Amino acid sequence: MREYSIGFVAKRTGLPVSTIRYYDDCGLIQSNKNRSGHRRFARAQIRRVAFIMAAQRFGFKLDEIKAQLDQLPNGRTPTARDWHQLSESFRHHLDRRIQDLRQLRDKLDSCIGCGCLSLDACAIYNVDDHHGTRGAGAQNLFT
Repeated sequence: MREYSIGFVAKRTGLPVSTIRYYDDCGLIQSNKNRSGHRRFARAQIRRVAFIMAAQRFGFKLDEIKAQLDQLPNGRTPTARDWHQLSESFRHHLDRRIQDLRQLRDKLDSCIGCGCLSLDACAIYNVDDHHGTRGAGAQNLFT
């Protein structure tokens, strides 16, 4: 099995070498050390990096991504079926995020577009921070 240098993986993925090293140290990807102690990566690790990059673009945190990648086999290159199962588990999370984003968009459209400019009439105004007990952030936008 051919293995690639960390520089090759960085060039192929467009990420800095330091990021590839960090992913390896965190267990997101896996390297082998050659006799000189340099990290070497199987081609399947490039696919894992591509998955990490895509998942981050969708807003997933590295610990969430690692939990998903931990479902893939370490001892062999993941098959199409392995990737399909992984994508199915991400689908639920993505669907939820899409729903939240649509809801946020719709509420912002009505708020920004209403023209009321009145805190008395605003549906998301939080007098005396009484929604603070529901958690941090803009609670009214996500209900």
